Amino acid sequence: MVHTQRFFIEIAFNGTPYHGWQAQPNAVAVQEVLDKAMSTVFRQAIETVGCGRTDTGVHARQLFAHFDAAAQQPIVDGSWFMDEGGQVELDEKPSTINYEPLTLLRSINALLPHDIAAKRLIPVHAEAHARFDATERSYEYRIHFEKDPFLHNFSWQLRDVPDVGLMNEAAKILMEYIDFSCFSKSNTQVKTNNCKITRAEWVEQDGKLVFHITADRFLRNMVRAIVGTLMMVGKKEIEPESVREIINSKNRSNAGTSVPACGLYLTAIKYPYL
Repeated sequence: MVHTQRFFIEIAFNGTPYHGWQAQPNAVAVQEVLDKAMSTVFRQAIETVGCGRTDTGVHARQLFAHFDAAAQQPIVDGSWFMDEGGQVELDEKPSTINYEPLTLLRSINALLPHDIAAKRLIPVHAEAHARFDATERSYEYRIHFEKDPFLHNFSWQLRDVPDVGLMNEAAKILMEYIDFSCFSKSNTQVKTNNCKITRAEWVEQDGKLVFHITADRFLRNMVRAIVGTLMMVGKKEIEPESVREIINSKNRSNAGTSVPACGLYLTAIKYPYL
């Protein structure tokens, strides 16, 4: 008897050559490339559902998607990890399916381009959902100031160092609000613009700046708009307290310009059962 087994797959990718995560006509997206590779490995049509969207050029250190595949018997637990040497290790030995579990991740990675890596396969229960079950998401935005060819497309280069103290003062204000309409792309067809931000902090690292932000959910373009607004504070174009007025206005035109996608990374997704 053949069962339908749901899996989560964890991936990481360099978003530079892709038009974001979600498959779309007339443009190459990460989802399209991943689905094609897994359909070949599983010898059946695989359609993934991602934990959310990323914009063109945005990177991901961790992104989860779920998919269903036919299996000889259901698997309810056990994770398969790809170690640093490219070998597959079993967290717990899962039940047998149509394929040797030690080869699945290796086979998927062999078919993926160099800028997408499959990190983990996780058998989950049939109702598990990569997008709706996520309880927390984290992003980083990276900025550097000296020309560095190894950071091109992976960080935003600025000439002048902004006032980090003022930006962190403004960042704390974000955690006092839940309606972030002012930072949302228009006409996104979401039911609510409410998000609960639990971390918003600039950190200096080796002469560079990294903005860390964590929330239960994010709106489209939200992080890049927040960073653009905080940069206005750091350049002393507006006061930290002006962020309150911007948020209360619920008007995107009052917030800062969206910063380039190259510095943005989706870094972590949390689920209650992973």
